[in-house]
Amino acid sequence: MTTFPTARAVRATPEGLLWEPGERWVRGRKGDVTVVDSRHPVLVWEPGVPVPLYAFPREEVREDLLRPAKNPPAGTHTGSRIFYDLEVDGEIVENAAWTFPTADLADHIAFEWFRRVGRGLDHWYEEEEEIFIHPRDPHKRVDAIPSSRHVVVEIDGTVVADTHRPVLLFETGLPTRYYVPREDVRLDLLEPTDHSTGCPYKGTARYWSWQAGPGVPPNIVWSYPDPLPAVGAVKELLSFYNEAVDITVDGERLQRPVTPFTKTLSAPPPE
Repeated sequence: MTTFPTARAVRATPEGLLWEPGERWVRGRKGDVTVVDSRHPVLVWEPGVPVPLYAFPREEVREDLLRPAKNPPAGTHTGSRIFYDLEVDGEIVENAAWTFPTADLADHIAFEWFRRVGRGLDHWYEEEEEIFIHPRDPHKRVDAIPSSRHVVVEIDGTVVADTHRPVLLFETGLPTRYYVPREDVRLDLLEPTDHSTGCPYKGTARYWSWQAGPGVPPNIVWSYPDPLPAVGAVKELLSFYNEAVDITVDGERLQRPVTPFTKTLSAPPPE
């Protein structure tokens, strides 16, 4: 029987994993079938991965739905060697679950999240709130604060936003994002795209691309039309990737930061 730790402290394993007992009631579903129903989840951080995932005691997992993986992947999830396929209502999801090769978590099973990697469980809940992409990190904070700073945004040398009423979004581990009212943005220079992303802290974002010339990454501007309540102040405002545009705040030009998004924002070749 699994012993449930109660002390709230991050622990390290010889394999380089960090883990911490959680206190939230977490459920994971595949369609209408509840596969995980846990009141003792464990948050796990893998080396080099900025966001956590959950692992669950075996007795809180529908192990009857798991099968030894027919084609287990190599080199994923910090050396894990035991993977499971998930079978629900005749549908097989390959490599949907796994165990970590560490004694600390030997009696726990982790699952993929569909909206993060395209396979795994497709609905997750903390208490009665649905969450997306990955678990929320208890050591991360996100604050959206209205401001009167003067913010000017330039793309490829052209001023595309100029405002004295931004909302500044401070998120642990990322540069400050400047959200600008639509009325203060040159929307005529932007083109809406079909791209969207999900964030467990903010909600689902829609995107725009720069249409005034080549050499600028696509989907460089985003907005949350229906943000989560904690960041409701950014509703319908537009923000820009600091990594790929020039932002001046109160007369001071900011340096472009280097973040996990920098590589994905490499500009397309000139047309």
